[in-house]
Amino acid sequence: MKMKIMLLSFSMFMLASTGFAQKKKAPKGIISDQVGIKKYHNKSDLERMQKGALLVLYKERIETLVKMLPYIAFATKPGVTMASLGIPTNSDNTKALDSQFEATDDFLETTNEFQDRILPYSDTKNLIAAILFYEETLKSLHEYSEFH
Repeated sequence: MKMKIMLLSFSMFMLASTGFAQKKKAPKGIISDQVGIKKYHNKSDLERMQKGALLVLYKERIETLVKMLPYIAFATKPGVTMASLGIPTNSDNTKALDSQFEATDDFLETTNEFQDRILPYSDTKNLIAAILFYEETLKSLHEYSEFH
């Protein structure tokens, strides 16, 4: 009976210690891994789509651009961290990056609310032109890395 109590106590201690152990945080990327689009479209593809689907694509492209453009001096693809760029990962720099991400999320939330309300009134042809423009901009961001 004592053996069971000791074994149970030991296993509870080990479980508690692993729960409170300090875990090393993985370095935070400058550009989120979730940023990007799944597919580029051509005009005929977009013309066959319903307006609701076009609105979703438009908002996805805006979000991708907003999350990438401020950082093109550092990177144009996910996976680059402050450490990999030689930026010290001290608390001030980490707080600045976290603050920037929070501000971006707030901006996107407000923009999405506006777009949900107003964007359905847009002309479908203008919506298609904007999506194509945003996709060309995203394609050019991938080519941008070749310039340096």
